[in-house]
Amino acid sequence: MLNVRQTIEQRELDYLSPYSCPSVRTKGRAVLEEPCPIRTAFQRDRNRIVYSKAFRRLKYKTQVFLAPTGDHYRTRLTHTLEVSEIARTLGRALFLNEDLLEAIALGHDLGHTPFGHAGEAVLNELMTGGFSHYRQSLRVVDVLENDGMGLNLTYEVRDGIVKHSKGYGEVLPKNSKDMPQTAEGCVVRYADIIAYLAHDLDDAIRSGVIAEADIPLTCQDLLGKNHSRRIVTMVEGVLAGTAPQGGHLLFGVEERIGQAMQELRWFLYENVYRAKQVHEEFVKASKMLRELFVYFMENREFLDSYMGSYAESTSLERRVGDFVASMTDRYAQDMYARIFWPKKGV
Repeated sequence: MLNVRQTIEQRELDYLSPYSCPSVRTKGRAVLEEPCPIRTAFQRDRNRIVYSKAFRRLKYKTQVFLAPTGDHYRTRLTHTLEVSEIARTLGRALFLNEDLLEAIALGHDLGHTPFGHAGEAVLNELMTGGFSHYRQSLRVVDVLENDGMGLNLTYEVRDGIVKHSKGYGEVLPKNSKDMPQTAEGCVVRYADIIAYLAHDLDDAIRSGVIAEADIPLTCQDLLGKNHSRRIVTMVEGVLAGTAPQGGHLLFGVEERIGQAMQELRWFLYENVYRAKQVHEEFVKASKMLRELFVYFMENREFLDSYMGSYAESTSLERRVGDFVASMTDRYAQDMYARIFWPKKGV
């Protein structure tokens, strides 16, 4: 019988760029497994992520706007899908491994908290050693999924997940240890910023937080005047700024496009993420998660009844952090009401 996987692996070796990571060159998994006769290692990882509970919960986690009334605002799930599509567009143009790109992109935010970065800030404040969604995403795939067995993903996908975030710093860090070890991982970092610059701006205009006319003129002139054009321009900027050097791809952005992207990042930070109507909702969400965290720390039996026993080997604080981070927005709201609101008829 034809081994489909081997055929695909050979096609990758024949077709992909020498700077890519073909499936046969994976560094493997922590626990050895028999190869699938149909899927490559990275296809298998992508499927495991898509079928995971953490992935399904992303549809009810905030991107920027908490509990929006409209149906067309982005959630953490739609953000993830947009990152995946942009990463594949970049990867296809650069002849990289699209299966690896897609697996990293689909898994990059699995550890994100409810209520977006407001939730992340609360857990970072409360937990010893801090909290970051990218480290939590790795913990989800390594430990928390599959009833504590983890997904046993390949090294390259795990590396791309834990190194996808750049905050407000450089897209690619100057410290090489913080850099993804594959070209595909680097692409996802760019795809992530392109996605959120474009769709956070789009959602902010839709919500009325800002108007089209508020966008800096240099961003309008250089990036474009609509959502689609801005994405295409930023993708073109990355492709124009990326070239082989010293046996690997040196990533960058064409200078003028890169400056416009950075200006748009700061514009969103000051005028959208810090906007009064956004900030006020984040304050409410932060208070809710802080009180839930304290309650779970003081009521271990209640926590165990919901979380189960598979993570008992870790500290109570770690288990509470895992539980709170795993919540969707609506689950956190329902849990808060169940614990703190007076019951009718009592």
